[in-house]
Amino acid sequence: MSHLTSRTGKILLALVFAVVGVAGFVQFGTSAPAGAADQNTHSAVHVVQAPCGDTSGFAKVALSSLPPEATDTVNLIKSGGPFPYPGKDGSVFTNVEGILPACQAGYYHEYTVITPGAPTRGTRRIITGGGGEYFYTGDHYKTFSVVNVNAEANNRHLVFGEASGTSWLDTAHWRLPLV
Repeated sequence: MSHLTSRTGKILLALVFAVVGVAGFVQFGTSAPAGAADQNTHSAVHVVQAPCGDTSGFAKVALSSLPPEATDTVNLIKSGGPFPYPGKDGSVFTNVEGILPACQAGYYHEYTVITPGAPTRGTRRIITGGGGEYFYTGDHYKTFSVVNVNAEANNRHLVFGEASGTSWLDTAHWRLPLV
């Protein structure tokens, strides 16, 4: 009986992931920031300006130019998760380094960008701001780039699989075991 319940739970969890994933890949009501050009253009990188500080001095990059796992993370952020590191992903980023614009406490949140093969969370993160801006750091908060997340953020997919009694959820770049 517990095997059936466990299997049913895994299937229900996979369905939840699929629904959340599909919802995250469709941009409902995504609006461009005031004065910004078409967010889907690839010839220029358009980013959201932090309302509490100047981001003009940061390098500006298209999401598609970052490691592909960054796109997976952005898609999870837009869909509300689930995240690979619950309790860490979505936590408040305090900006103790002082590199990002100085904003009120709780303005920034951090999310892990999976590093394939790393035994830990690695050094890559996406930091979101309350004004809709996204920052990327590949060196654990030493440097940041402002990211245009709308350039090519919705070209990944989720796959549920089961073999030899083990279930998993795949994105394009990482596998999450369903236990």
